[in-house]
Amino acid sequence: MFRQIIVGLDGSLKAHEAARVGFDLARHYSGAVTLIHVTHIETSNMIVGAVSGCHANDMKMSMEEVEKEGQKILDDALSIAEDFAFTSVKTHMPHGTAAAEILRHAEQIDADLIITGRRGLNGIASLVLGSTTQQINHLAKCATLSVV
Repeated sequence: MFRQIIVGLDGSLKAHEAARVGFDLARHYSGAVTLIHVTHIETSNMIVGAVSGCHANDMKMSMEEVEKEGQKILDDALSIAEDFAFTSVKTHMPHGTAAAEILRHAEQIDADLIITGRRGLNGIASLVLGSTTQQINHLAKCATLSVV
């Protein structure tokens, strides 16, 4: 039923829970998991500015820093896979808008399920850009699961 599962990650606790659910379902259905974190330098700078209380222009992250943080998010989720003794896992870190890139990759690998956390780190940006999970749930051509 769920042979190809994508888990969208943003580094939040909800995303970690989404990874746990993804690995559990994939193990149950003998499936594979693709962990995906989408880098978006503009959103990253907006979040850094909001969290630090500084204007976003004062604390700009370079693309290298954004990718380094993205790799840490993927590595954290890979450690969850190790806790499950789950080995059929891949990672993907494109640049762009999270919902669009996750949906694009889901079509490329013919995903059966996309799992995301319902409330992630992007709460501030979602006020402007819209919720990634809402967009995925609305536009996906496969099943979706929002972890609360």
